[in-house]
Amino acid sequence: MSKAIRLSASTGIHKGDREYQQDQVALLSHPRYNGCVLAVLADGMGGRSGGRKASDQVMLTAKQLFERYSPETDDPVAMLKSLVQEAHIVIRLTAITSEQEPHSTIAAFLINPRGDCHWVHAGDSRIYHFQNGRMMHRTSDHSYVQALVDRGEITEAEANTHPHSNILVGCLGTESDPPITTHMVHQLHPGDVLLSCSDGVWHYFSPTELGSVVESLTPREATEFLIEKARIRARGTGDNLSLVIVKIEALVEEKKGIPPAPFYTPPAATA
Repeated sequence: MSKAIRLSASTGIHKGDREYQQDQVALLSHPRYNGCVLAVLADGMGGRSGGRKASDQVMLTAKQLFERYSPETDDPVAMLKSLVQEAHIVIRLTAITSEQEPHSTIAAFLINPRGDCHWVHAGDSRIYHFQNGRMMHRTSDHSYVQALVDRGEITEAEANTHPHSNILVGCLGTESDPPITTHMVHQLHPGDVLLSCSDGVWHYFSPTELGSVVESLTPREATEFLIEKARIRARGTGDNLSLVIVKIEALVEEKKGIPPAPFYTPPAATA
């Protein structure tokens, strides 16, 4: 890595206009490797308790696998795929034993100390990568309306208001294996921002709006602003909301001649 960088981060969660919270979000710092972090978000579905059990299982599996992960020797993509597969299996077992139908989306990204970043997702929870406010990439939803967009039958704007916009074609906990889509950012640089959020957030914003917000505000300010604005735009019909923002910033040396650590991660703030 040519320049020393630091991570500024925030997570946020709100139950919206629902009676109960089924989303879960976490930003985990590796217990042994400085600068290695895992962001994971899950949007649970399946009745009052089923959805929460599903998203809780995603979090538990993520913590267990991340604690065992070594950025020096392990394959990051294999670890993320295992996260999806293992959480899916346990959620399926929960469905069998509890007579519920728990399901969950997942959107997770792993940042290694060298500055490479790896994503995985299943369902319609998203990950965005912005560079100086401009969207460089985002995940493609595993949903019915995304398939229509991909075939050119409707536009992205029309997909947001489509009557079947909430139908997923793949997620964790279904009878069939979940789709597992990965992506890699080879090197993060100052000006990069990673945003992961559930549909309760992204449904109310264009990529341009999201890019402008995360570019101009701190992660904590952006988290609070996006939740507040989504609540207003939902007009009393909003879903659960969850998001995590990680901003890459240049690490300024306080004293000349003393090189900074190659990658510094301050504690994550929770909005």
